[in-house]
Amino acid sequence: MKKFELICPCHFGMEAVLKREIYDLGYDVTEVTDGKVIFEGDEEAVARANVFLRTAERVLIKAGSFKATSFDELFEGTKAIPWEDHIPEDGKFWVAKAAGIRSRLFSPSDIQSIIKKAMVDRLKQTYGREWFDESGASYPLRVSIMKDIVTLGLDTTGVSLHKRGYRKLVSKAPVAENLAAAMIMLTPWKKDRPLVDPFCGCGTIPIEAAMIACNMAPGAGRDFTAMDWSNIIDGKLWKEAVEEARDMEDLSVSTDIQGYDIDPDIIAAARENAKLAGVADKIHFQRRPVSELHHPGKYGFLITNPPYGERIGDKAEMEMLYGQFADGFKALDSWSAYVITAYDGVEKLMGRKADKNRKIYNGMMKTYYYQFMGPKPPKPRRDTAG
Repeated sequence: MKKFELICPCHFGMEAVLKREIYDLGYDVTEVTDGKVIFEGDEEAVARANVFLRTAERVLIKAGSFKATSFDELFEGTKAIPWEDHIPEDGKFWVAKAAGIRSRLFSPSDIQSIIKKAMVDRLKQTYGREWFDESGASYPLRVSIMKDIVTLGLDTTGVSLHKRGYRKLVSKAPVAENLAAAMIMLTPWKKDRPLVDPFCGCGTIPIEAAMIACNMAPGAGRDFTAMDWSNIIDGKLWKEAVEEARDMEDLSVSTDIQGYDIDPDIIAAARENAKLAGVADKIHFQRRPVSELHHPGKYGFLITNPPYGERIGDKAEMEMLYGQFADGFKALDSWSAYVITAYDGVEKLMGRKADKNRKIYNGMMKTYYYQFMGPKPPKPRRDTAG
């Protein structure tokens, strides 16, 4: 099989979680930088990464990398890449996204235009044609320029991996599915422990938790751009990856996963989303204000994305909501709480400093993931009789 250098972008601050996922899939990580993890893999790895990775944004096949401080260097560096190894004569290709950071080249539209021209020039010489109808499979390209180093990657994913397909109905400013999964995976929560999201909105965190509990691969029910790349990836590998995922599912597990929201319409949307995800029977959604946060269980987890920014009216309302959440948490004396928010008054209202605090960029917004850890449950006693 062909060997590739594969690039997986992710949320800034969640690189360690994605790195662990890739290792768990059996691949060697070669580099971790801000917002991306790079690893080596073959054609099968492309399919399995798309199907199994919970916290990545997408999977890119690295086509090439070079330094460019001028548009002439950008053109020549791009033209030197053997695009014919990736793009067939009838392939449709374009630069889907370009970004320059701390580089002399930073205009996305100019970068896109010059790279496309260079690719066309290369393929004209290779295929001996002056014009391409681009009627075949799509080969979108994503380009990043960091400190004048240009990296070009073919996007095997298409629609971002956080689009699992189950979230048809959303609340205002919902947490992305892959970020919700990463939040859960940063905790020691296991499927036999209670989990409550008291600000569940359209249900993303509880649904991701239920999928993790059932070992459901997030990409098993959707399509990917590279499924049409018969010149690069054998089509049977996608089918095999999905079959592997289905074989690993365990829908018989019992869970105590709950989601609350004050809006009855949003709770109805959460239930519908859970149904589409195939985990409706694993989650109990109910209309409940955060002031009524309680649970009879022990050693559970509150994992939540409370309102902040545009999702809430004023500072007084925010302090009231977070104060009610803090009061509910204090009554759950053996529980742990994990809160992602841009609101900086969390620790004051919780009455304690967070055990851990991780900076995460939720889109373009800087947020913090506050981790208030409760006691570990006692280990089962061994029967020493006899």
